[in-house]
This record gives sequence, structure tokens and C-alpha cells, in this order.
Amino acid sequence: MHEAKSQLSRLAELVEQGQTIVIARAGKPCMDLVPHRPGRGPREPGRLKGRITIAPDFDATPAAVLEDFEQD
Repeated sequence: MHEAKSQLSRLAELVEQGQTIVIARAGKPCMDLVPHRPGRGPREPGRLKGRITIAPDFDATPAAVLEDFEQD
């Protein structure tokens, strides 16, 4: 941990190049330095409208499945 503090600028350069840095405390990994990923934008309701279809029998349970549940 102490070494990471004193080498933070150098570690940041490595992370910017795409590397993942594991920082340990007392010899045990405790955190990862990873490249920043920008957050997602706001969701847009309906953006897939017309591109998704649901089968007419979507809610129908096949007879074989019903029979399996109804057996003693």
C-alpha cells in the first residue's frame, strides 16, 4: 500500500495503457486500479419498439409440463 502511494503517478500511467494493477495490504490483495469507463447514458424507453416480438402462445404452458406437475 505504501509503495502504491509513492508510485501513484507511474501506476496511473500503466492503468491508462490498459493494465490492471492489484494493490495489496500486508501481502493480501485489497483493491484493483482499473481504467475508468464512462457511465451509461439515461435509459430511453421504447428504443427497441418494433424490434422485439412476443409469440402469441408466450403465456401458454405446454401440456407435457402440466402433466408432469399434476402427477402424484
